[in-house]
Amino acid sequence: MNSKSTVITALCCLFSFALLASEKLEKPKLVVGLVVDQMRWDYLYRYADRYSEDGFKRLLNEGFSSENTLIDYVPTYTAIGHSTIYTGSVPAIHGIAGNDFIIQATGQNMYCTQDDSVQGVGGEGKVGQQSPKNLLVSTITDQLKLATNFQSKVIGIAIKDRGGILPAGHFANAAYWLDGKTGDWITSTYYMKDLPKWVKGFNKEKIVDTYYKQGWNTLYPMDTYTLSTADDNAYEETFKGEKKPTFPRDLVKLKKENGYELIKSIPQGNTITLDFAKRAIESEQLGNNPLNVTDFLAVSLSSTDYVGHQFAINSIEIEDTYLRLDRDIADFLTYLDQTVGKGNYTLFLSADHGAAHNPKFFADQKGNAGYFDTKVIRKDLNEKLAMKFGVADLVRSLSNYQVHFNYDAIETNDLDEDDLISTTIKVLKKVEGVAFVVDMNEAAESAVPQMLRERIINGYNYKRSGAIQIILEPQWFSGAKDGKGTTHGSWNSYDAHIPAVFLGWGVKPGKTTRQTHMTDIAPTIAQILKIEFPNGNIGTPIQEAIEQE
Repeated sequence: MNSKSTVITALCCLFSFALLASEKLEKPKLVVGLVVDQMRWDYLYRYADRYSEDGFKRLLNEGFSSENTLIDYVPTYTAIGHSTIYTGSVPAIHGIAGNDFIIQATGQNMYCTQDDSVQGVGGEGKVGQQSPKNLLVSTITDQLKLATNFQSKVIGIAIKDRGGILPAGHFANAAYWLDGKTGDWITSTYYMKDLPKWVKGFNKEKIVDTYYKQGWNTLYPMDTYTLSTADDNAYEETFKGEKKPTFPRDLVKLKKENGYELIKSIPQGNTITLDFAKRAIESEQLGNNPLNVTDFLAVSLSSTDYVGHQFAINSIEIEDTYLRLDRDIADFLTYLDQTVGKGNYTLFLSADHGAAHNPKFFADQKGNAGYFDTKVIRKDLNEKLAMKFGVADLVRSLSNYQVHFNYDAIETNDLDEDDLISTTIKVLKKVEGVAFVVDMNEAAESAVPQMLRERIINGYNYKRSGAIQIILEPQWFSGAKDGKGTTHGSWNSYDAHIPAVFLGWGVKPGKTTRQTHMTDIAPTIAQILKIEFPNGNIGTPIQEAIEQE
């Protein structure tokens, strides 16, 4: 080859490299957040022998996994988890102190997304009177809106209202949730005056009835579910209309007793959520924004939580739900590849909290476990306080593992609040299953392990949290004796160790076992998008997950 040809070839190569560089995306077309409600970290691996290569395994093989991601606060509940993932903040700052909390100044009970100033769109009554009004800080979705001068589209979707609303933030184009009475996807006037044509069309199709006709049987032969307890056991709750909590289930028949609420507590609830998410991508052209900015789709998969609460984590129902979810995620990732383009979107998967073993199951295996019956304990506590202070019902509630006092009664009777708190703590310390009782006025100096002390402080919002935090022994949780199913809310690893997996544009494949936190997810996405962190953020970007330029 002569020198002239060499120069021409070199110039052609340089031109090609320049062209490729110019075609490289400067930002993802779409960010997708998947929050799997009640997904413990170990579910990534527990059923892996029967996971496909294109679902959870693809996320782990092609993406980045923070294997030691912990929740930064107590109590660990759905609304708090969704808020924390998307704000990088904690209840002390973002204000979502529980699924329900009490406004301490007035004693008013408040649902996390309650907004009586708005009306439902597509649904009637309280089910539609919802908005992100109670969230005090911005979300990563809000920050994307601000960074693009509100040109990005942001949509939140979940069966649970709080799972769709809180991640979508204050500036969202829409948030949708399911009306259990009708089986329809609805929203509120906070977002719009009327449902879009595509949502009305989806509702009209009544896809939920199609899933009911399929019934619910196990994907594989029953005797192969060796990682779970027997199908008929004492730890599971039945559906209305069934005598035993066993497979197979005739969902059409069960619908007569349970209505459309039934879809929430079966794995097809996750399927229909992703069906709706696909329709949103298609109809709203998410990831194909004509203004060449990044869009954001926040999806929460709620049915895993309903199934866990009803059947407990060691059930065949849970195992089957995650095997089906793996298929649903594989299908959804393929859909994103085909519509948005592989490598054109950034996706993360996490969870709002985990779940404990059923205490009776754990105790039957000779482990320490039990139930903290708040109704019985509150009654006994109020009786003892009344004997000393001469005032009835000084404790309003023990919700969220906190003591909420009746401040009107305290002020009216001119009671010494410090004495009341001290007396209450003495009584609670004698209750079986209680490990620590912390006066939140002295939390920083309390005699509890430092890590736990920090989580207690992070979870305390003085306007919305109780004056005393109760920490139970491991495997104890709030409920009546021999209660069915499971719940969550504690600091322990079964509730607080969650998956945090990133995939796609801007993500460097790999994993880390160093300790990371739920609050690190939002700033990691912000770093990838090169936008400002949410305004209440306390987290740190997971640098190992970010592809360096």
